[in-house]
This record gives sequence, C-alpha cells and structure tokens, in this order.
Amino acid sequence: MTALLDVTGLTKRFGGLVAVKDIDLAVSAGEIVGLIGPNGSGKSTVMKCIMGIERPNAGSVRIDGTEVAGWPTHRIARLGVGLVFQHSHPLHRQTILEHIKLALLPDNLLMLATDHGVTRRAEEIAARVGLAQVVNRLPRTLPFADLRRLELAKAIARNPKVLLVDEPFAGLTAAEVADFSDLIASFRADGHAVLLVDHNVKGVAALVDRVKAMYLGEHVAEGSAEEVMSNETVRRVYLGGKIETAARPEREGKGRTPLLNVRGIGVLYGKATALEDVSIHVGEGEFVSVVGLNGAGKTTLFNAISGLVPYSGTVEWKGEPLKGMTAGGIARAGIVQCPETRELFGDMSVRENLELGGQHLTVGDAATQLDWLFGLFPRLKERVRQAARTLSGGEQQMLAIARALMMRPKLLVLDEPTLGLAPVILEQLSKAMETLRQTTDITVLLGEQNVTFALPHADRVYVLEHSRVVWEGDPARFAAEAGAGLL
Repeated sequence: MTALLDVTGLTKRFGGLVAVKDIDLAVSAGEIVGLIGPNGSGKSTVMKCIMGIERPNAGSVRIDGTEVAGWPTHRIARLGVGLVFQHSHPLHRQTILEHIKLALLPDNLLMLATDHGVTRRAEEIAARVGLAQVVNRLPRTLPFADLRRLELAKAIARNPKVLLVDEPFAGLTAAEVADFSDLIASFRADGHAVLLVDHNVKGVAALVDRVKAMYLGEHVAEGSAEEVMSNETVRRVYLGGKIETAARPEREGKGRTPLLNVRGIGVLYGKATALEDVSIHVGEGEFVSVVGLNGAGKTTLFNAISGLVPYSGTVEWKGEPLKGMTAGGIARAGIVQCPETRELFGDMSVRENLELGGQHLTVGDAATQLDWLFGLFPRLKERVRQAARTLSGGEQQMLAIARALMMRPKLLVLDEPTLGLAPVILEQLSKAMETLRQTTDITVLLGEQNVTFALPHADRVYVLEHSRVVWEGDPARFAAEAGAGLL
C-alpha cells in the first residue's frame, strides 16, 4: 500500500543545531501513527517541515506520491494536509459556525460566493466533533475542550488526506481525553492518514496503530505502542536508566510532623487544565519526589506552592494556609524553590549570586553557609569569581541549588535539576543530594522526569500524569507497581 504521507531522510538544522536528523516516517490511508519523544526531541520540527512551516535542509516529504519538501504552507494544505494546532487562536467576533464555514471556502478567488450547501455541511462537521449545541456562540464563551474541537473541525473541513495533530490531549480532563480519542479514531474509518505528535506514548497507546520514538532529533524506536514502551533505549531516554532505591537511617521525628499539606489543588492556564484535584503532603525532614513526564504538571504544582500562579484548593504550611501570601513572603517563611530555568544573574560572579541568596544572613552566618556550600559543591569554589553565564550547564545548576540553599530553607523545592546535564555532572549532583539527605535535617520536594535520579533520594514518591496524581508510595514499590506504567 502506498503511504499517503512518506517522509525519508528528513533533516533540519538551525545554525549549528541539528534539530532533526535523517528521519524516515510513513503513514498510510486509514492508519494512525504516534510520533513521541521528550520535549526537545524534534517532533514539532518534523511536523512543521511536513506542513511547510519550516523548510527542511535535506530529505523528502511526499503527499500521496507528490514531492512537497520546501513548498509553501498554503500549497501543501491545498494538496491535502490539515494541521490541528495545540493552541487555539480563533477569530473572536465570529461564531463557531462561521469559523467552520470560513474553512469550507473555496481556494479560487473567482469562486468566493459559496454554494447554498455550505451551511449544512458546516453544521454536519460541528455535529461530528461535538459542537452542534454551540454553533451560534462565540469562542470566548466556550470551555477549552470545545476550542480544541473547533481546531479539529476547521482541519477536517478541508477533507485532508493527511491530518497532523499536535499534542491532542494537552490540557484536557480524563473524560475529555476519552471523547477526543474516539473522535480521532473515527478518522481511521474515513481513510485519513493521521500523525499524532505527543510527548507521552502512554497517552496515545490505545489510539495508534504504530509509534515512532525520537530523542534529540534522531530515531530511537518504532513499533507497536507496547513494543516501544518496553524498549530499553526508550525507557532510558524517558526514565534515565535502571531504577534503584537507597534507604537511609531512620531518625526520630522524621516524616511525622506535617510540614506541607496540599489538598485538592487545581490550576488553569486560560481554559486549559494544568492541575486537577492534586493532593500531596511532605513531612518534616522527608525527601519527597514527584515524578512524571514533561507536561504532567510538576512545575505548575511547585509554582502554586510557591505562590507564583493562582490556584483553587488549599496549600498549608505548618498548618496555616498560604493563599494570599506573596511569593516573597512564602520564600521568607521557609519554602524556597530552585526553578527549572535556574534564573541566575549571568553577569554576576558565582560569589555574588550566592551572596544574593544569603543577603538576609549576618556576615558571620553568610560566611559559614558559603563554606558549607563550597564543601557540598567544590566546583563552585574553584569558579567563585567567574561570571555565572560562563559556567557549564551542570555548574550553573549547582549554583542555582546552592543559591537556594543560601537562604537556609526549611523546604527546598527542586524542579527538574537534571534537565540537560551530562552523566558525570549527574553523578556529582547525586552525591550532593545524598549528602543533604543523610547528614542534614532539610526537607526536599523534588520534581523529576529522570526516575533513576529521583528515586534513590526519596522517602516517598508521587506519580503525576495528565495533571493528576495517579500513584503514591514507597520507592521500593515503585518499580513493581508504577515503573512499568509510567510511559
């Protein structure tokens, strides 16, 4: 069978960065293929090259046998490719029905007057995607899921041979995911070739016929969802390697005093659900890891705790609610977050960045804290006068953690500290974490995709998936109960 979408040797460079390298991909009529990989794998770049949004440096893109690599987007769309964007950007003064009718307009400027059947066809499309009851409403009055349905409706109005769907389930509730899965599955029966781009193989597993996994722009694995999820290379890419745990001596009072209590937290970004009814707790002196794939909601959870985003539900610190406090007030109360983006002052030296973190300390206490941190991270002592922007990525991560520790937090919140780090730096960071865990009374809340880094340093583990907590337990139980299902 000839593939409706046939990609061979696709390569895309941005300056010296190779975003996509020699990728082959084929999707036949009536087939749904998932293209998955962690953030930064090159998935979206592949999709943009297919659609003509980006021009590939090398390779072939054929739509039903016609070479389209390098064509402008409008010509590729006219040939039969539809794209469902992750983020909706509707026309705010047009109704839902008018949006679909616009998508049904002919391409020919000599045929601007539409036939009388266009309204009926638009109503049929609206009914198919579940918008029949809201066709006369404006986009701003609709929930997020209906805006996603509108994007689907506009794409299928062109009756495309090939349908590209970007992150189909992002921001949807579990019930909405089920509805969307049924809707996308119906395109198979219509003979469309569907390419789903997602970071989570588990999210598309029940829907796709095949899965192709990418990492850092290159092919990793291909096969059924089950085969890809069990592939050792894929698991190493997502989870970091073999899962191990490490116990520590029990100390009186550890884990008994409730320090942080998060109950029923919900967060919306616009109309998209970022967190839904999430509850966790952290006992005094505990190391608690929140693991999950990119997009699961880890950063949003930490930002809610730190007072950086509005939320519903309750966050209690030492039994008192934090809602209404500023982020600065929360930090002064003892909750200090080291963000995924590090947020260092690049033109300031290592020492100056650290001194900013310890500006509330006396001169003597600051000196004592600096000495302790230089023992924890010897590389920083070697580079104490060096500008932060000139440090390696691993050294910058050490500095970000050290600056947070200069505040002498009661609870240290670490968001993806291993992101993008080389194995040798991971080992050094792991030793520093274990020193904290074994020799201090500090409490740590760690968010990580890299399970092999998160588990050895954890007393308890939460698994966050699609904005919800789906598992909680002891690290020793993780591999048996949750590890196999994380992907």
